[in-house]
Amino acid sequence: MGVPLVVCRVNASAQDGQSPEEAARNARYRAFAALAKEGWPQHATQGISQPKTLALAQHADDQVETVLLALGRGAGLPGLAAMPKHWRRDGIDFHRPLIEVSAGDIRNWLAQHRADFSEDPSNADMRFTRNQIRVRIMPVLQLVFPHLRDTFARSATHAAQAQELLRELGEDDLVGVENASGEGLVIKQLQALKRARQANLLRHWFKTRFATQATTAQLDELLDQIAACVTRGHKINIKLGAGFAVRRDEILTWYNQ
Repeated sequence: MGVPLVVCRVNASAQDGQSPEEAARNARYRAFAALAKEGWPQHATQGISQPKTLALAQHADDQVETVLLALGRGAGLPGLAAMPKHWRRDGIDFHRPLIEVSAGDIRNWLAQHRADFSEDPSNADMRFTRNQIRVRIMPVLQLVFPHLRDTFARSATHAAQAQELLRELGEDDLVGVENASGEGLVIKQLQALKRARQANLLRHWFKTRFATQATTAQLDELLDQIAACVTRGHKINIKLGAGFAVRRDEILTWYNQ
């Protein structure tokens, strides 16, 4: 039985405060979730059950490029952790079975088995930073660091482990700082934490509660305002991600614009 090709057209337009990459990524996963939950087109799925596990085709070279992109953008641990081998989202198990296999090895295997494959024409477009890294930087790095795929993957794993600890810390701190109704964070209790823990907690809160993230400048401004919030009349109203972080009485909350 052949594997059906299903083409989904998505809206990957970036919202205010959202990067094009994040918008495209979210659109892809919405499409995956819709196909898995709502069903593949009937004409393409005769006798095929709905998927609960999906395999993605990123390989070791993609992982190195992702780490380099993260470094170039000044990313934190989530960016440096790059792409995980396995994760769960929207009730679907995602896997990257080729994440430790180089692009060259994949091409050699295809050639040995005389398997046809298609090249994405956008891979040759030097307007995209990832393509510049692939064509201009990777060959030089390969000469200097022959084992860069292994070493970059190791660094990404270390970053992912550290990020998991920060996630657990953020969740623990959130329990003590979020108000009883879950509407926001109690500012006085937030101020009791050191600035670095405040930043980690806020990142965790924005991501898990509102699916948004702050830029470094936005988060620094918010932390400064939280520190200055010593009177009842001090206001907070800061653009953050796709919405605004605001003070309401003794609570810090966030709303979408």
